[in-house]
Amino acid sequence: MTAPRPNAAKPALHGRTVVITRPAGTGSSLARDVSQRGGTPLLLPGLSLHAADQPERVCLALQAALGDELLIFTSPAAVRFAARLAPLRTQATVFAVGQGTARALRRHGVKDALAPTLRQDSEGLLDHPLLAQPRGRRVALVCAPGGRGVLRETLVDRGAHLREVHVYRRGVPRWTARHFDAVSRLTADACVLLSSAEALGNLQQGLPADAWAQLRGAAAVVSSERLADAARAAGFSQVRLASSALSVDLLAAAAR
Repeated sequence: MTAPRPNAAKPALHGRTVVITRPAGTGSSLARDVSQRGGTPLLLPGLSLHAADQPERVCLALQAALGDELLIFTSPAAVRFAARLAPLRTQATVFAVGQGTARALRRHGVKDALAPTLRQDSEGLLDHPLLAQPRGRRVALVCAPGGRGVLRETLVDRGAHLREVHVYRRGVPRWTARHFDAVSRLTADACVLLSSAEALGNLQQGLPADAWAQLRGAAAVVSSERLADAARAAGFSQVRLASSALSVDLLAAAAR
């Protein structure tokens, strides 16, 4: 396990407001990191996460998936909701889309999940040799419905016998006047952290026009080239690319 970076190496935010768009109820740790670096966190969730309907049926599907050869978790949320349904005991080779998901798996007893180290997304994971040629192998994808579908489509195209287990679902969060008021007071040096195109879309569609215009005036700190393109298309003129969706990398880019 990589040792934590020393506090002295943490980039300073110098009072800058950092808008955190992680799903509702999941941004508190990142907010603390912002405060420790001298910034002002603003929690503005871009998603809400919910347990899957029919948990008994989903639990049975998950238990079957744990018996497959290759098992892929697409997010920390997928790990968290799966672990609520059943212990994550498996003989499968386990994959995590990113290092954050691998960390979540370790917390639930899966110590040796394979995760990309450079490009921490679906494309990066699909470069792994075991997923490059999965023809005829039983592969399970633990995820939520929707999303980009890159893993699903590519693995099927490569001949995998794929099953998907939807252990949670994503929705639009509830915002209040307090959120809108806080966004309306953002200054020009504010940053908004974006690691989900779906969250970006929810904000664009759901915020009042004046709040959305104010948010677009902030610098978008994004976790991938794909999100950089999406942020520009949504109207952000300042876009900074982070090394990954990990908090430390997002905040390093925010401090630039």
